[in-house]
Amino acid sequence: MPAHVPNAGLTRRDLLKRTGGLAALAAFTAACGGNTGRPSSGGGSGGDKVNLSQWYHQYGETGTQQAALKYAKAYTDANVTVQWTPGDYGAKLSSGLLSSKGPDVFESQLNIGMVKSNQVAALDDIMADVKDDFQPGDLATNTVDGKIYGIRMIVDPQVIYYRKSLLDKAGIKPPETLDDLIAAAKELTTNKVKGIFVGNDAGLAMGGPALWSSGGDRLTADHKPGFGTPRAAHAFGKLHQLYADKSILLGSPTDWTDPSALNQGLVAMQWIGMWAVPGMQKALGDDLGVIPFPKLDAQGKPAVYSGGWTQFVSAKSPNIDAAKKFVKWLWLDKQDFQEDWALNYGFHIPPRKSLAAKASKLQSGVAADTVKLTADYGHTDDPAWTPKMNTAYNDMLTNIIKKGADPAAEIANAEKTVNAELSRLFG
Repeated sequence: MPAHVPNAGLTRRDLLKRTGGLAALAAFTAACGGNTGRPSSGGGSGGDKVNLSQWYHQYGETGTQQAALKYAKAYTDANVTVQWTPGDYGAKLSSGLLSSKGPDVFESQLNIGMVKSNQVAALDDIMADVKDDFQPGDLATNTVDGKIYGIRMIVDPQVIYYRKSLLDKAGIKPPETLDDLIAAAKELTTNKVKGIFVGNDAGLAMGGPALWSSGGDRLTADHKPGFGTPRAAHAFGKLHQLYADKSILLGSPTDWTDPSALNQGLVAMQWIGMWAVPGMQKALGDDLGVIPFPKLDAQGKPAVYSGGWTQFVSAKSPNIDAAKKFVKWLWLDKQDFQEDWALNYGFHIPPRKSLAAKASKLQSGVAADTVKLTADYGHTDDPAWTPKMNTAYNDMLTNIIKKGADPAAEIANAEKTVNAELSRLFG
């Protein structure tokens, strides 16, 4: 279940931001037969209980919808109706959040526009006692102006998994620097096997990790572009070198979010999310290793993109307190449901550190290694990073990686768009 992948091609899990997400004001048509989750007139089957509507996008994993329904049914302090939304969830959610007839509780990723438009309620009161049990990034990605607006439901790290036997046969150690990765990919490439698969778009998904590995970030703490340094330009140029060396697989029948390329022996290494671990282990057994995106050089640091989905309470809900109480019950108190949701359908890290530390499926092998790499090197999205910024950033990467364009010039062009967006947001 790929989660939010903001620098990749359009996928189900990054639909919200890549299509403008909550900025889109498409005409609202409620999913699942138009059921808003509230009865058309008062009352309902629960007598005097509050009626709450909880919205999800349509997950692809078998059992997820049934699990969501099970959790809602188990809650006894309100009547919770689950709305399972196929298709363009982002557009439906955008319209639904404009009024009190939308969801009370919903999943998404936070962007600053949701806060400025008063679409989400602050959750500091229910998070106060458990903040230390979340990774700093999982808090930061849901925080604006010091207030927490969402609770992470799952964490979906993206890293490089590799075939141990192929690296051992070539006498190659797992890469520790970006130059090591380039050299290894080239050495491992034969007439039948490519060194690495990073996506059919040649590696846009690695644009964030490459930047982080240089010591930069998309935005600075004081809301300025953070990708305009010479070190960042050097890292982006390395992605072009990987492409120019013809060491990456292109034209795969499935994109990088699917493990088929690695499982079928088409590549020795693949950039992919932890969601694919069960399928890779089934195909490859113990012949599977994992590394983070390598550091740029001795002054850099490895990087892991830590994506995921978050639960919010609509500020337009007529029952905000009841909605908060339900969210606290499900995503903070009910650790058995949280572990079930993260590990029994797809394969993800439960956001609570205490839960990840004891979940049986995360205690060994590449699963345990990935959890540790995410804790040590994970990066999350800045809620001030908008879809327009992301488009400009990806255009920059495409021109650098595929066309060999001058990184400094492309960075300058992208910075213009980012600065204009920052001026719009912060004046």
